[in-house]
Amino acid sequence: MGLSTHVLDTMHGCPAKGMEVSLFSQESDLGEFKLMKRFILNADGRNPDGLLVEHDKLEARRYRLQFNVGEYFELRGVQLESPTFLDMVNLDFGVSRPLEHYHVPLLVSPWSYSTYRGS
Repeated sequence: MGLSTHVLDTMHGCPAKGMEVSLFSQESDLGEFKLMKRFILNADGRNPDGLLVEHDKLEARRYRLQFNVGEYFELRGVQLESPTFLDMVNLDFGVSRPLEHYHVPLLVSPWSYSTYRGS
């Protein structure tokens, strides 16, 4: 069923349009994460191309979603201290059942974030 993400800006109460996100995969248990794709979120706070990984390409392994939170809020005109409290938010997660859908949403402000496995 594939892999997807969605980002909501909880400070402004809207999708995080314009945030840069990168997707990485870990090739082995102790291996480094390798970049799979980089994209900018659309007006709905989602990948403009749809799924990050199509259902037939999703593999059982560890992945990382990297969200460029600091730059996003800076571009929104939020006055942030330097260095920012949150800059890059890395979510490392495992896919153990690649035939299921994995949705990894992020709720974020300049000072906090939360995530969960969505549907």
